[in-house]
Amino acid sequence: MSTSENTILGLKLPTDPRWADLASVSLEEILTDHAFCEQKAATQCISLIQAYPAKTELVNALAPIVTEEWGHFRMVWAELKKRGYSLGRQRKDGYVNLLIQHAPKHVPVEEKLLHKLMLCALIEARSCERFRILSEELGEEALRSFYYKFMVSEAGHYRLFMDLATEYYSEEQVRQAWRQWLEIETQVLQLLVPRGDRMH
Repeated sequence: MSTSENTILGLKLPTDPRWADLASVSLEEILTDHAFCEQKAATQCISLIQAYPAKTELVNALAPIVTEEWGHFRMVWAELKKRGYSLGRQRKDGYVNLLIQHAPKHVPVEEKLLHKLMLCALIEARSCERFRILSEELGEEALRSFYYKFMVSEAGHYRLFMDLATEYYSEEQVRQAWRQWLEIETQVLQLLVPRGDRMH
């Protein structure tokens, strides 16, 4: 992803170039991890709906995303089967776990949703960047096309979470929270070693 595209997403650090090389030789592991990421994305949307059922705009926006994310899981599972791969075991997502560990502390109750939405937007933005890399760097044309579609989808999801945040909070609150999360992610990425068997 180019610097200008990273700027659109707001991300401060590009993915380490070594990641694409590692991923290209760990395709079964990447597809397995991707499949579980899609499951987790669907589950996260369900959790937000369960936690904030009175927020109609949120429920309306996320209900179809649950279906879409599960559809993405099925697409990745189909790709695994087509290649004769099995769905491996779910692994811990060190990236997401570290983001949560470094989340802002002592957040007022009324702002908890804002930070949950920022976390979701950040994960979608980074996933979009990683899918873009795979759509450009993988040797197989069919897989490049496969990941291009996911890249487009994740960009839309990033935008959706940002728009939901502005539905319930001021633009200044959203900007400040987003800057916080971008700084948190910068710290987190510096703690992680690039791994070719993980999406993040």
